[in-house]
Amino acid sequence: MNKNLFTYKKSGVDIKAADKFVNFISKISTNKRGKKKFNNIGGFGSISNIPKNIIKPKIVACTDGVGTKIEIANMINRYDTIGIDLVAMSVNDLIVQGAKPLLFLDYISINKIHLSKLKSIIKGIVKGCEI
Repeated sequence: MNKNLFTYKKSGVDIKAADKFVNFISKISTNKRGKKKFNNIGGFGSISNIPKNIIKPKIVACTDGVGTKIEIANMINRYDTIGIDLVAMSVNDLIVQGAKPLLFLDYISINKIHLSKLKSIIKGIVKGCEI
């Protein structure tokens, strides 16, 4: 098998653009004091400490998708608000379980990297987490 025939780039995956996006996420992901909070963004998992003041901690995990909101965002060319909504829906799913949100975990499923759109979505997610 000739490995040169099959590449990420030929399949439509732009690793350089993906790396730029991961670096952007890393730069805007800060804690409440404005210090960089994460050193491991871009891996296949993440690590978070459980605050020491929580007695008998339980983990409640959820994830949500933006659903058809992306279609509306495409029509009006505005993507920052779907990130806010995404966080809000995930928080709603947690609090009805009696949980307090400690971290945000989600995913972006796309067929092509458009950095400006993705950055706008991430800015909305960060704003949603701050709210």
